[in-house]
Amino acid sequence: MSITKLFCLFVAPLFLLSNSPAFAYVEKDVAVLRIMNKAAGKTQVVPVKVGSKKQYDGLNIKVRNCKQSDPFDAENFFAFLEIYTKTDERIFSGWMNRNEPGQNPLQNDTYDVWLEKCE
Repeated sequence: MSITKLFCLFVAPLFLLSNSPAFAYVEKDVAVLRIMNKAAGKTQVVPVKVGSKKQYDGLNIKVRNCKQSDPFDAENFFAFLEIYTKTDERIFSGWMNRNEPGQNPLQNDTYDVWLEKCE
């Protein structure tokens, strides 16, 4: 058997398996957000159903998606949020990651918003 055939049969499959990570997510129905109103000096935990809109103080929050990482990996949560002011000015649109809260949070003059978890 030639060296090329040996490589194709044994080494190549191992290389392909090691470089293709298996990302599995569990879709969840509710995003649990922590919202800080800096002006009022209060923080509150607010659940928002996926696909719905929720008004909180001066914010309108829409959750498009909420996912949990593979249960066999380190626990992490991801949510795609759209956040608007009462005047419908979009101040945030994107993914939030619970384990990396500083990576993509909403931080403006009045509010800070972080993802706590998905349920």
